[in-house]
Amino acid sequence: MKYTYQYRIYPETSQKLILNNWLRICRYWYNRMLGERFNWWEQNRCPINACPLISHLPQLKDKPNYYNQKKQLPQLKKAIVEVKHSGEHLDFSQVYSTVLQDVCKRVEATFSRFVAGDRKGNCSGKPRFKSQSRYRSLNFPNADDSWLKFSSINSKWLCIFIPKIGLIKVRTHRIIPDGSKIKQISLTKKTDGWWINLSLEDKSIPELKTDNIQPTWENSIGLDAVLDKDIYLVQDGGNN
Repeated sequence: MKYTYQYRIYPETSQKLILNNWLRICRYWYNRMLGERFNWWEQNRCPINACPLISHLPQLKDKPNYYNQKKQLPQLKKAIVEVKHSGEHLDFSQVYSTVLQDVCKRVEATFSRFVAGDRKGNCSGKPRFKSQSRYRSLNFPNADDSWLKFSSINSKWLCIFIPKIGLIKVRTHRIIPDGSKIKQISLTKKTDGWWINLSLEDKSIPELKTDNIQPTWENSIGLDAVLDKDIYLVQDGGNN
């Protein structure tokens, strides 16, 4: 069975600066990949019920997807990236690699729901670019139990190791069950501080399965209530 526990974390001032810098780089990378997909989408489509009188041939470019956009990361880490509209200089090499790869998965999932829809064929709205208040989480999909280092004597505190950041103190208001294993870690910045979500898996707990019960005359009971009098008529199996 898979479940998630959320805890409050207390990073140091230097660690907060690193986490905020990671959020800024991931937000820029998210918006950049989304912009590439929008540009390709607008330049390589044409309405089926009309033909424009003037058309411009776009520059030949492969359709952006998860794999070819992820291949850009090694090149981006070799040099400092300058943001044109703000003049900022971002160093992609400071961010943990799997965190940047997870951003690629977010864009792929968001744009796929917009173009192709979900399993039921329902398409979502056009994806929006993320502002500072809308991009607040960092995912570590390769986390495991080795990231938990030690706990205090009273078991109310423990430390978790985040690559390129170090040990961060965690307030454990709920004990992690024995036998559970960490599958993923997510750090979220909220108005009251930083929080961590531990995605746990315990194979000894069976998955909860709901039974699909079809209503019949044998397993159904009808109840009619009269509001103005204390009279109730119960119908069971077609008999009053």
